Amino acid sequence: MVTALDDRPATPATVLGAHHPVGASTGWLRDAGTWPAQARAAAAVSSFAAELAALSLPEFDALEAWLHTLPPLPFRYLSVHAPVKELDGDEPRLVARLAGLPAAVRSIVVHPDVMADPAAYARVGSRLVVENMDDRKASGQGVDDLAALFAVLPEAGFCLDVAHITAVDPTMELAHDLLDAFGPRLRQLHVSSLVGGEHAPLTDEDAERFRPVLRRCVDVPWVLEAPAA
Repeated sequence: MVTALDDRPATPATVLGAHHPVGASTGWLRDAGTWPAQARAAAAVSSFAAELAALSLPEFDALEAWLHTLPPLPFRYLSVHAPVKELDGDEPRLVARLAGLPAAVRSIVVHPDVMADPAAYARVGSRLVVENMDDRKASGQGVDDLAALFAVLPEAGFCLDVAHITAVDPTMELAHDLLDAFGPRLRQLHVSSLVGGEHAPLTDEDAERFRPVLRRCVDVPWVLEAPAA
C-alpha cells in the first residue's frame, strides 16, 4: 500500500517511513560476503524490493552465475545494477548477458556514460532502466542527454537518483524537469545523501530538500543506497 508523505517535519525516519515499498541496494551490503549473503542482508531491510549491485565486471560474473541457479528469493521487485567498472570493452557480449538474465530480474539499471553504443541495449527491452548521473560524469545528467538515449531505446525505463541531482543542481529543480520529461518511464528511485562524493545515509537537510520530489514518486520502489540511519 502506497502511503503519501505527510506534512510532519521532514527527517529520514518520517520521509522513508511514510513510503512503501522501500528496498536496499547491496552496494552498501558488500561486507555481508557472497551474493546469497548479500541478498539475505537486503531481505532483512525489505523483503519487497532489492537491487543487486554488481558495479564491476568481476562482481557481475559471480552474480550472473548465481542468478542462473534460480535461487528462491523473497523480493516482489528485483533489479540488477549493471557493471560500470573494470569493463573489458566487449559491449555486445555484456549486453547479451544482461538480456539473458532470468525473468525474476525485473529491471536492469545502466549508467548512460558507459554506453558506447546505446542502440545495442535495445535487445534488453523493457527491463533496461537508465539512471541519471552526477557531476563527475561526462554525460547523462540532464533532460537532453537522457532524451537522446530514450529516442533510441523507446522501451527503456528511468531510475531517478535523487542524490546525483544534488551534485548537479542543489535546488532540485532538475529532478522536477526529469520527472516532467520521463515520469511515465519511472521504475525506481535511488535514495541517499552524497557526502564527499559517496552515498551516505539520508540527512535531515536532504530529507527536507528531497520531499517535494519524493511526493511525485510514491508509486515506485525507493532503493536505499546507504543505510536508513
